[in-house]
Amino acid sequence: MRIVLLLAILGGAAAVWLWWEIRHWTPDPAEYPDQGVEIGSADGAVNFRTLRALGASFAYLDASRGASGRDPAFVHNLADARDAGLLAGAVHRFDPCIMADRQTANFVTMIPRDETLLPPVIHLAETAENCPERVSEAAVESELTTLINQIETHAGKPVLLKIDRDFEDTYGLAPRFERNLWLTRTRFPPEYAGRPWLLWTANEYFRSPAASGSLRWMVAQN
Repeated sequence: MRIVLLLAILGGAAAVWLWWEIRHWTPDPAEYPDQGVEIGSADGAVNFRTLRALGASFAYLDASRGASGRDPAFVHNLADARDAGLLAGAVHRFDPCIMADRQTANFVTMIPRDETLLPPVIHLAETAENCPERVSEAAVESELTTLINQIETHAGKPVLLKIDRDFEDTYGLAPRFERNLWLTRTRFPPEYAGRPWLLWTANEYFRSPAASGSLRWMVAQN
C-alpha cells in the first residue's frame, strides 16, 4: 500500500509539473526569434506592453467572422498593439455556409486598407457539416478561392491561411492553395498540412502576467 501511495503521489506531482510547464512554455527564441500572439475579445483585457517584454514582436487580432460577426475588441486591440510597438494583423474566420461576397463585405468594413498591417489571415476551422443547406466540398473550395482573391485585392498583399487540423482532414486544401500557412499544435511542430508552415500556434494555453486567462502564443518560421 505504501508503494502504491508513493506512486500515486509521484504521478500526481508529475501531472502538476507537466500542466504548469505546458501553460508557461514557449519555443526557444534562439530557434524562433520572431514570436507573437493571437488575441481576441474572449481573451479579455490584455497588456500588450507586457507581451512585448515577454518577447512578442507581432500580434494577430481576431477581427471578423462570416458575413456579420465582428470582434468588439479589434479596434481597441489594434491601437494598443501599435502603441506597444508590435506589428499587427487581422484574422477573418471563414464560414463555409455563407457566400464569399458577404464575408468580404464584412471584412473590408472592419479592416481598412493599411500598408502597415501584416498580411490578412483567413482562419479555416468550421466545416460545412452543420450548414442549414448542403454545401459540397467543391463549393467550399470555390467560395474560399473567391474570398481569398477579394481580400487580397482589398489588402494589396497575399493572405495567410490558418488551417485547423479538422478542416484540413476534411477538405485537404492546404496543397491546393499557394499561400503561406499558419498551423496549430501545442508543444510540437505541426505536420498535418503536408507542406511547410510560416506561422505556428505553439501553445494554445499560454499563461502570463499579460492577461488573466490563457493566450495563444505563436512563432514565425524564417
